[in-house]
Amino acid sequence: MEFLRPATWAEALEAKAAMPGAAPIQGGTDMMVEINFDVHRPDALLDLNRVAELARWTTEEDGRLRVGAGVPYARLIAELGDRLPGLAQAARTVGSPQIRNRGTVGGNLGAASPAGDSHPPLLAGDAVIEVESAARGVRMIPAAEFYLGVKRSALRPDELIRAFWMSPASGPQYFSKVGTRNAMVIAVCSFAIALHPGERRVGTGIGSAAPTPRRAVAAEEFLAAELDWDARLDPEVLRRFGELASEAASPIDDVRGTAGYRRHAIGVMARRTLTWAWNEFRSGHLGRRAG
Repeated sequence: MEFLRPATWAEALEAKAAMPGAAPIQGGTDMMVEINFDVHRPDALLDLNRVAELARWTTEEDGRLRVGAGVPYARLIAELGDRLPGLAQAARTVGSPQIRNRGTVGGNLGAASPAGDSHPPLLAGDAVIEVESAARGVRMIPAAEFYLGVKRSALRPDELIRAFWMSPASGPQYFSKVGTRNAMVIAVCSFAIALHPGERRVGTGIGSAAPTPRRAVAAEEFLAAELDWDARLDPEVLRRFGELASEAASPIDDVRGTAGYRRHAIGVMARRTLTWAWNEFRSGHLGRRAG
């Protein structure tokens, strides 16, 4: 197996174009496990650690955050936790401190596992994935269009993930995860929610309960039509939201949980996260009115 170590982004794109079967690694927290267990044997490893720009994030002219694919979870939590709280909550559940120091959202996107912890908050927050190839240049892919199947994404063989774009939270965001223990565990299922008060809508993301991470679209549309943003949360609206979120899942039975349990848990997490987010929103809303 060859080991490629480009020093610049241009060199990385050239290497990927010349050898589409090369697997990019930054932290290697997923890839090295697959290689060690002989699950995956790529033509080459494309080490991106020397490409400095991947480890940077910026605030762009339109106000969105552009976060390089090589920014590790630990830095995302420390430096962007106040602006991307849902994603930071998910990042805190990833592995151990050592894994969070090396693992990246870019790597999570590249693996495209339905159980990846960053996917639900990326979906709920309307993230856009920036990818590039030497031949075709840059493509911007909405997170909702990025996941195509189990560990399959819209990424083409000669493309690399450069960054993701996401607006700072305009309202409360929450992430919830069910696992077989409290730490260092793959999600049995997960759920993320993001309130967008200015648009009077709610974003959602479901993880590890379908062939791909996905939004609960019907649940989002229901809230857009029924949620009264100037009142307490109606218990019937909350109940129906949980039902629709559960119906959006299409899970399987496996060693971590049954399909029935996953559907039930998604409904519970949907109700809980909406309640947490709504209580935070109403508390801040009433505080502003009182001031």
